Amino acid sequence: MVRTGLRLLFGGPSGIEVVGEAVDGSEAVIAVQAHWPDVVLMDIRMPRLDGVEAAKRVRALPRAPQVVALTTFDADEYVLEMIRNGACGFLLKDTPPEELRAGVRAAARGECVFSPKVLRPLVDLVASTAPGSRRAEAHRQLDRLTDREREVAIGLGQGWTNAEIGDALGMGVSTVKGHVSRVLAKLCMNNRAQAAVLIHEAGLV
Repeated sequence: MVRTGLRLLFGGPSGIEVVGEAVDGSEAVIAVQAHWPDVVLMDIRMPRLDGVEAAKRVRALPRAPQVVALTTFDADEYVLEMIRNGACGFLLKDTPPEELRAGVRAAARGECVFSPKVLRPLVDLVASTAPGSRRAEAHRQLDRLTDREREVAIGLGQGWTNAEIGDALGMGVSTVKGHVSRVLAKLCMNNRAQAAVLIHEAGLV
């Protein structure tokens, strides 16, 4: 029922084409390799293979699509693990249709995607589940960055767009994009959401 509703929601003049569906995480990985979509909406709790592991496998593929967690639950450890495994954000299933469509388009552009009402709880969850060892490891990872890259990473942790980071740091958008690419490469990360989680684990925002 949910998949049928989503197919109808994304149909028509939305400019979004649904190229495949899957009933669980195992089928999702196969479907991605068959259709190579730009974005995958991935449920978290599924039989056989859950969304956390499926997201990890999908993001490990060449030409990997962006993965957005789609769930009925507010921020919890499963959501956090899914982001750590490569998801670029998550949306609640009761998100209004236009916000869902906007979220898919944003993910296709490589942006972070979060339902606004659960972004703060997710940040609080990161803070509450980052013991001293994890915080120390986050700082060790961030030590790979230059001072400027670290400033850009903190902007990612704030959830800022490239334009907002540029305004705050006095840089052009193209320069910010270059810094973001280097930050993700040095941190061995797939997307901005993972970098944002790391910044919060380090306690820098």
